Amino acid sequence: MPAYKDNKTGTWFVKFYCKDWTRENKQIERRGFATKRKALDYERNYKIRQENNLDMTFGEFWKLYTEDVKARVKLNTLLTKENIVEKKILPYLKNRKMNEITPADVRKWQNEMLALTDTDGKPYSQTYRKTMHNTLSTIFNHACRFYNLKSNPARQAGNMGREEKKEMLFWTTEEYKKFSEAVIDKPVSFYAFEMLYWTGMRLGELLALTMEDFDFEKNTVRINKSYQRLQGQDVITTPKTPKSNRTIKLPKFLAEEMQEYFAMLYDQTPTDRIFLVTKSFLHHEMERGCKLSGVKKIRIHDLRHSHISHLIDLGFSAVAIADRVGHDAVNASFEDCEEQDDDVEIMQTEETAPMIDMDAAAEKIISIYKYKAV
Repeated sequence: MPAYKDNKTGTWFVKFYCKDWTRENKQIERRGFATKRKALDYERNYKIRQENNLDMTFGEFWKLYTEDVKARVKLNTLLTKENIVEKKILPYLKNRKMNEITPADVRKWQNEMLALTDTDGKPYSQTYRKTMHNTLSTIFNHACRFYNLKSNPARQAGNMGREEKKEMLFWTTEEYKKFSEAVIDKPVSFYAFEMLYWTGMRLGELLALTMEDFDFEKNTVRINKSYQRLQGQDVITTPKTPKSNRTIKLPKFLAEEMQEYFAMLYDQTPTDRIFLVTKSFLHHEMERGCKLSGVKKIRIHDLRHSHISHLIDLGFSAVAIADRVGHDAVNASFEDCEEQDDDVEIMQTEETAPMIDMDAAAEKIISIYKYKAV
C-alpha cells in the first residue's frame, strides 16, 4: 500500500484499485493528506469498508455508520445519536476493534455509565441509561446486518436502565378555562394554546402551521410537517410518523378564533408560519398561566393528554381518537397509556375511523362562546 508525495503541494496522496459494489476493479485516487500515515490509513479503511471487514476500530465504524444512515433518519435523531456516541461511547470504545469487542467489554462500559452523574450530581435517569445502551446496540446491529459482524455484544451483555413510568397529567375543561383566561392578554399565546388543547396536536406540529393548512369551509386543519430548531436553524421536517400526516376537524368556535387570529397578522403569505414563537416562549407562558390561574402545573405535551382524556370521556372509540391525534397504535385503557418517545398509545389496531365531529364534541363539554375575547 504505497503513498505518494505531491511535490507541488507538499501533501500526500494514494492511488489504488478496489472492487466496487458490482465486484469490478475500480481505481481510487484521493489527494490532500497532510501526512503519509493519514494517506495510508485512508486506503486501508476504504478497503475494509468495501470488503465488509470489521477489522476496523469502533471510531472508524461510527463514521461509516453515520454515512450509511444520515440520509435515512431525521436530523434531530442523528444529532441525538451523535451527542450520545461522541460524549458517552467513543471515549471508551473508540480505539477498540469492532470484531474484538466482547459482551464483557460492554458490561465494563455500562458500569462506567452507571457511575456517571449529571451536572447536579444526580445519577442519570433509568430512561437515559436505556437510551445510551440502545444507541450502542443499534450500531452493533447495523454491523451485524450489513457488515457481517457475527454477533451483537451489546445485546448479549443485556440492557442497562429501563423505561420509567411517567405521571400522566391532564387538565379538566374547567382547569383549562381558568388557564386560558390568564393568558388571553397575549393573543399569540392564547391562540396557540387553544389549538394545542382543542386538537391534541404536538407542539412541533403547531409551530409548523401555515395559513394554507386551514380550510375554513370545511373547518379543518392539515398536519403534514413539524418544526424544529436545530443547530441554530429553523428546520421543517415531516411529522413524527407516517400516521401523523392527517386532517383534523376543528370545532366551529376554534375555526372562528383562528380566523380572528389571521386578521391580526400582517404581511403574512399563505406559506409563512403563523406562530413565530419558540418552544421556550410557550413553556414560559405555560408557567405564567399556571401561576396566574392557580391551576396545577402540567407540561405542554400534557395538553395532548387532556384532549385525549376528553374524547375518551365523550365515548369516542380508541380507533377514532388515534386517527385524530396521529398515532400508529392505540391502547384500550387510558389509565394504562404511556408514551413511547413521548407519545401516548391507546390500543393496537390497523383500522381507520371517520373524522371526529368536533362540533358535536364541543357542544357536549363546553359552550362554543366560552373563550371568546371580550
